[in-house]
Amino acid sequence: MKSPQVKYLFSALLFSFFSCQEKEAVDLIVHNGIVYTVDRGFSKTEAFAITDGKFTAIGSNDEILNSFNAPEIIDLKGKFVYPGLIDSHSHFYRYGLSLKVADLNGIDSFEKIIEAVKSHKEQHPNQAWILGRGWDQNLWNEKVFPNKKLLDEAFPNTPVLLTRIDGHAAIANQKALDMGGITSNTNVSGGKIVVEAGEVTGVLVDNAIDLVSSKIPPVSNIQARKALLEAQKNCFEVGLTTVVDAGLDKETIELIEIMQKEGSLKMRIYAMITPSKNNLKYYFDKGPFQNESLTVRSFKVYGDGALGSRGASLLAPYHDAPEEIGFLLDTQENFLKLAEQFNEHGFQMNTHCIGDSANRVLLNIYAKVLKGENNKRWRIEHAQVVNPLDVEKFSIYNIIPSVQPTHATSDMYWAKDRLGPERIKHAYIFKDLMNQNDMIALGSDFPVESINPLFGFHAAVARKDANNWPEEGFQSENKLSRKQALKGMTIWASYANFEENLKGSIEKGKVADFVITERDIMTAPEENLRDIKISSTYLGGGKVY
Repeated sequence: MKSPQVKYLFSALLFSFFSCQEKEAVDLIVHNGIVYTVDRGFSKTEAFAITDGKFTAIGSNDEILNSFNAPEIIDLKGKFVYPGLIDSHSHFYRYGLSLKVADLNGIDSFEKIIEAVKSHKEQHPNQAWILGRGWDQNLWNEKVFPNKKLLDEAFPNTPVLLTRIDGHAAIANQKALDMGGITSNTNVSGGKIVVEAGEVTGVLVDNAIDLVSSKIPPVSNIQARKALLEAQKNCFEVGLTTVVDAGLDKETIELIEIMQKEGSLKMRIYAMITPSKNNLKYYFDKGPFQNESLTVRSFKVYGDGALGSRGASLLAPYHDAPEEIGFLLDTQENFLKLAEQFNEHGFQMNTHCIGDSANRVLLNIYAKVLKGENNKRWRIEHAQVVNPLDVEKFSIYNIIPSVQPTHATSDMYWAKDRLGPERIKHAYIFKDLMNQNDMIALGSDFPVESINPLFGFHAAVARKDANNWPEEGFQSENKLSRKQALKGMTIWASYANFEENLKGSIEKGKVADFVITERDIMTAPEENLRDIKISSTYLGGGKVY
């Protein structure tokens, strides 16, 4: 006869055996965390299970641990989890390429820029062109465009093209200008060649840049692959699992697709197509395309230039340059023709609009094509200065504002000079724009700004710079709440991409993209938000950082 102890042990083993048998096998269990699901109720939970790269179940620790078995179980020990972060407007490929050019960000004089370019040339002596990016005359004592004389002295025989931080102005030396065929008599539509005292200064604005940049040797396949992989590595480190690349050619999109199929490029990408003649024909014939890694269903159009380089198209002259009003980068007739074609072929129209005139022109064109209530999800990228008479058009025609919070905190030092004391009140109005459709998509525009999405989160909720200035926040009436900012970087961003059923929240059936932090971005003091680090980034249930 078995002893009571043996009977008890036997029963316990049987119970354990059958309990285990009843559990569902999954690939990964994550538990003991504080999980912001960003679902419809913005609920918080503790754990989730993942199978085949997707969330299988979300619930309490007990619910998940008692229902599932996995070969890998992660105890978060109280860490914080959010859906994978989405950058709604970036230049992912261009950022990767920019890692190999002279970095001119934050340099406070043109003389120091020349020294930085010389140093770059010494490190890359065999480059046929000298390229750089990031200068900003607003950081200099004399806040005026530079002149090419110092470039000509330093580099008389090598073509040089240095792009302004916003990408909408550049300075070229004489060698590069000669290659582009540029003289003081050259005319360009949708751009400007700056001439002083009858001489070309070397500064090119918007479409004028193309006259020189078109002469730069094309990027090789090896260079393109390296650029994409280096961009991916840096983005995973800051918690980005999806990026919107605002303006790509067919060849780059196809390379992205090849690399994703190979498995080397894991980053999920929403590709906006550049509307060149060849791209238009190819994608109109092919039609929109989407899988779990790549979405191709929109075109990126440039309405105007940038405020910093006075290329933004304004309704009234610049406050600090009464002779200038900016300009559109194409005719209204061509914008309307594109809008009608995109609508006919089922593509989103996503248009860069900075100035209040550009926003009005494009919003009115959208209205003419969309006509009223719709689910086309056409977007205005930046929506930087919007006249009060035009704001409600976002609501009437279901137009999505896609904005970059760090633009406000980068521009706030000088934007009032450009716009004046009244018009500045109509700029960077993120809260007002969000209220139109209870939605706003947030991005960074990197490499114009930092790739770190938490810099944007901080700028959105605090309206302050890296030093937490100004104390009261810049035009603080347009702050977003933390809940709104997180939605703008996750579920609202995915909606703007037609991807809300695929990603953007931690819910059953969606791809298992998530990030883990040691500190909670939803409760940490505002002044510490930029310093919070991403502990881990997971894409499709696999750790990528």
